[in-house]
Amino acid sequence: MKPYPTWKFVLLALVALVGLVYASPNLFGDDPAVQVVLDSGGAPPATVGETIATALNDAGIDAVSNQAEGDQWVVRFASADDQLEAADVLRPALGRGYGVALNLAPKTPDWLQGLGARPMNLGLDLRGGVHFLLEVDVDDIRAKAKDRYLNDLPAFLRRENIRYSGRRAVADGVELEFPDTERAEAARSAIVEEFPEIELTPSPDDPLKLSVQLSEAEAKRLVDFAVRQNLTTLRNRVNQLGVAEPVVQRQGEARIVVQLPGVQDTSRVKDLLGATATLEYRAVSEADANAAAATGLAPPGTELFFTREGNRPVLLMRETIAAGSQLIDASATVDENGQPAVSVTLDGAGAKRMFAFTENNVGKPMAVLFREREVVTNYNAKGEPMREQREIEEVISIATVRGVFGKRFQTTGLTSKEAHDLSLLLRAGALAAPVEIIEERTVGPSLGADNIAQGQMAALIGLVAVMLFMAVYYNVFGLVANVALLLNLVLVVAVMSAIQATLTMPGIAGVVLTLGMAVDANVLIYERIREELAGGAAPHEAIESGYGRAFLTIADSQLTTLIAAVVLFALGSGPVKGFAVTLSIGIVTSMFTAIVASRALVHLLFARRSLRDLPV
Repeated sequence: MKPYPTWKFVLLALVALVGLVYASPNLFGDDPAVQVVLDSGGAPPATVGETIATALNDAGIDAVSNQAEGDQWVVRFASADDQLEAADVLRPALGRGYGVALNLAPKTPDWLQGLGARPMNLGLDLRGGVHFLLEVDVDDIRAKAKDRYLNDLPAFLRRENIRYSGRRAVADGVELEFPDTERAEAARSAIVEEFPEIELTPSPDDPLKLSVQLSEAEAKRLVDFAVRQNLTTLRNRVNQLGVAEPVVQRQGEARIVVQLPGVQDTSRVKDLLGATATLEYRAVSEADANAAAATGLAPPGTELFFTREGNRPVLLMRETIAAGSQLIDASATVDENGQPAVSVTLDGAGAKRMFAFTENNVGKPMAVLFREREVVTNYNAKGEPMREQREIEEVISIATVRGVFGKRFQTTGLTSKEAHDLSLLLRAGALAAPVEIIEERTVGPSLGADNIAQGQMAALIGLVAVMLFMAVYYNVFGLVANVALLLNLVLVVAVMSAIQATLTMPGIAGVVLTLGMAVDANVLIYERIREELAGGAAPHEAIESGYGRAFLTIADSQLTTLIAAVVLFALGSGPVKGFAVTLSIGIVTSMFTAIVASRALVHLLFARRSLRDLPV
């Protein structure tokens, strides 16, 4: 036999060693843990450990460990019961300013963590987690469109020098009034040309009135755009949570599914997913705000709000100078007085409008309006959840425009937590329309453990059956194939752990399929060796020919399967993508073990021996 290159033996040893190191964290499992973070961000102070220890001691709960891990304080427990009880104890003990969440902390030893070795992420079906079904508020989309036309149509008519005598919002749109039929007809022609997406009909009772409604096609387009925009925004927000392999996908016309593996405490997630906090920059009206507050009637073109500090009435112009949707960057910072602030950067259109406003209004006041919609869950007498939406609209800042600015500036008047949360929401993008959580399910870790046990049993049965067949049918060469098969399994787990891929039930199916394909490669080689022996070739010559001639066949078959897996990954989502990932990794590792590992072992066994026949 030709000498097998030494570097291939070295490569095989290194790959096997690295594979064992990076696959081993999956053997240690997880601890039920409580994760404590600061609402304002950053690492909790060291004193929080003493507070936690005292509270747990008073409640008679034993913790396995209580220490800082990165920017979080993690308290580990021996059982899930202790974990749940401890979370209930720590929330009131730590008070406001702290977030207490349930989590699973990996038990990977420190030396392995130092090497960057981490266990695989497990999907929702294996690890447990939360499932949300959110519904986009279609009525809000239509209402916003109506408000927009209520402002845009009169402005357009003024530009066209078409006089109108009145405008008002009606149930299904906007109604415009004109002093005579000539102006009504001129307005109809101009509006139809400028706004082809709306339906314009004369009032049957009064020819001087025009009714404006959204066309069905335009309404569907707005809903579709809002859902797609919300999908992008929710994906960004979920990414801010640091959840591995989340699922955020559309379901039907106006619904979105969000699945977060490993998340057990849903309160923080719900706050972030449903929040619609944003900012609006508006000019302050010079009209009497106290009179408007007393009567409840704001002058035309203005809206009445109240300041956060002191609940003082303020009249703001309806027209928005810039809004949260025009922000391209936001970060929590402090102003020149050391107070919490949000530093924002506007996009081109927003910067242009802000520049134009500040250029013409130096010395005049400009207000920052904070708008938030939150969903509050209460329970009725039967214990059934009752969700209510609460709108918060507060003027957080009124400042005099001292100079001209446009792209970058700061917003003050927020608490530290609000500055942090608002900057996070603004970075993640504003929701195009509010969403409501209409379904919430928690997949318990116990169900995930059952799925893991079933998947492990299926993989084990498949592995043992294949190894028995190979050992019986191919003798010593079958044992070589079995060693390569085990190494292939280790490498698949190691690669998935190293790249932090998520293992799901379909992923386990991909692993089982990979085991069969890995054996197929060895079967091709061994059958080729048998053919060479039957053709009269010497044993060493048969081994060389078997591995050499089977290589192209193996490469062809595996490559076509790999192409199919790549297509599945590119076009699929969720479970399909998980299956494609494990299948792709398995194909690459099986080619390595069949061509390099198996051949190296055969050389070690037979290269230096004088053979009359081969045990194959």
